[in-house]
Amino acid sequence: MNVKRLLSVLVMVTLLLMTALPGLASAKAERTLKDESIYDLLVDRFNNGDGRNDTDTDSQDPSAFNGGDFSGVALRLQHILDMGFTAVSIGSVFETASYDGFEVLDYTKLENHFGTEEDFTSMLDDLHDQDIHVIADFPLAGVSKDHVWANKLPFTPGVGDTIDWKADDADVQRVLEDAMVDFVKKYDLDGIRLTKTDGYSPEVLDGFIKALKKASSGLYVISDEETEATVDAQPNDAAMEALQQSFVKIAPDTTPLDQFSTTNAGDLIQFDKLTGPRFTYDIVEQRMFPPTRWKVAITALFTLPGIPVVPYGTEIAVNGKEAPESHPLFNFKTDMELKDLIGDMNQLRNKSKTLRTGNFKMLYNKDGYIVYKVYDDAETWIIAINNTSETQSYELNVDEIGSKKRLRGVLDGDQIVETEDDKYHVVVDREMAEVYLVNEDKGFNIPYLIASIMVYVLFLSFLWAVWRKGRKARQERRAAANK
Repeated sequence: MNVKRLLSVLVMVTLLLMTALPGLASAKAERTLKDESIYDLLVDRFNNGDGRNDTDTDSQDPSAFNGGDFSGVALRLQHILDMGFTAVSIGSVFETASYDGFEVLDYTKLENHFGTEEDFTSMLDDLHDQDIHVIADFPLAGVSKDHVWANKLPFTPGVGDTIDWKADDADVQRVLEDAMVDFVKKYDLDGIRLTKTDGYSPEVLDGFIKALKKASSGLYVISDEETEATVDAQPNDAAMEALQQSFVKIAPDTTPLDQFSTTNAGDLIQFDKLTGPRFTYDIVEQRMFPPTRWKVAITALFTLPGIPVVPYGTEIAVNGKEAPESHPLFNFKTDMELKDLIGDMNQLRNKSKTLRTGNFKMLYNKDGYIVYKVYDDAETWIIAINNTSETQSYELNVDEIGSKKRLRGVLDGDQIVETEDDKYHVVVDREMAEVYLVNEDKGFNIPYLIASIMVYVLFLSFLWAVWRKGRKARQERRAAANK
C-alpha cells in the first residue's frame, strides 16, 4: 500500500468514526433489505474447498462441474468480508444437471457436487457468524427434463434439455409452494430469489411470497426479473441499462442517469447479471480499458439509490459474452485491481445510513460529468464522477449545502471550502471520482492532520526499523570477521 492510499484510508476511517458510527449502531438494529449490498456467486465457480465431492468434475471444461462447493465458499469468507458485502446470493443449490444449478433435478435434495447437508448448514453458520445474510435461488422454470416430477406434473418444452412447468396448473403451484416452504423451514436462509418467473401471474407469485414469509419470519423474497408481484426487491432494467450506457465508454451521453431518484432505493441495481454478458465484455467491445471504466462505475453503483448487486469476479474484471464463458472458476491468484475500491465503497455505504437510504438529488449531469447529492437530516454527501477525457469543474451553490462548509473527500483526500464568490468549486480529474462528506468548516482540519501525522510516524518508524536491522547485520558481519 503506497503512502497516498494509506493516507486516504486513514482519512476515511477517521471521518467515519467521527460522523457515522451513531448511524451504524441504529442501522444494525433496524437492518432491512435496503441496507444490504449483495455479492452474487455460483457455488460451483467460486472455490473448491473439499475434493471429496469432485466426482466427474473437470476444472478445465467450462461446461462441466468445476468443483466449487459449500466448503469452498466458507473457506473464502474473508474475501467477501474484505469487500464489505452484507449479503451473499449463492444461486440454486438443488440437485441439478448443470453446474449453475438452473437445471434442477429434485427440489428436495442438495447437489452432491456442492457438498452435504452438513456442509451447507456449516457454511450458513459461518456466514451468519459474520453477520452476512444468505439468499438462495428457487428456479420456477427451465428445470431438467429428467426432473423427478416430470412424469407427474404437466410441462411444456423449454430451451435445450429443459422443461417449463405449466404455470397456470393448480397441482404445479401447490407442489412448488410446498417445496419452497419446506426448503426455508429446513435451512436457516435469509432470503429466496425467485427465478424464471415470467410465466407466472402476479397473483400466483404473491401466493408463493405469502407462504414463504409465513414459513420464515423476516425472510427476503426477491426476483431475478421485473414483476408486478409484491417481492421485496427486483431488478430495475431501465436503471441497469442507464448505468451500462453511462460508464461503458468515456464521455458518453449520461442523460439516462436522470431517471434515478429517491424512489429507486428499493430496486436491485447492477451493471451485469450472471445470466447475461459481463459488463467487462461490453467495455472491451467499446475498446476501452476495463479497470478504469469499472473504477468510476463502482463509485456510482454504491452511491446511487438502490441495492447494489455485484456478480462474483467483478473484482478481477471477469469477461465473457455468455455462459459458460462468463462463469469461469474464480482465480484467487489474479491481480484484484478492483477489490480495494469495492471494499472502500462498501465500507462507506455500510457505515452511513444516509448513503443507503437518504434523499437523492441530481445537481449536474452533462456529457459524462455527474454531480449529485445524497442527504438527510444527519448527513450530506456530494458525489462527483468525471467520466470524460478532461478535468471538469462544477460550481456548487451554497444554497445546496449551506455556507461555511468543508467538503472532505474520502477516496483521495481532496478538500473543498467556500470561495469568495459564495461557491464550492468541485474539480475532478479525468476518469476519476470523489465522494465528499459535508461538514462544518471549523478552520484546522483536525482529522486530516491526525491522519497525516500517523502516516509520517509510520513512515519514520519504517525507516528506523530498516536502519536498525541494517546496523545489526553490519555488527554481526564484523563479529564474524573478527573470529
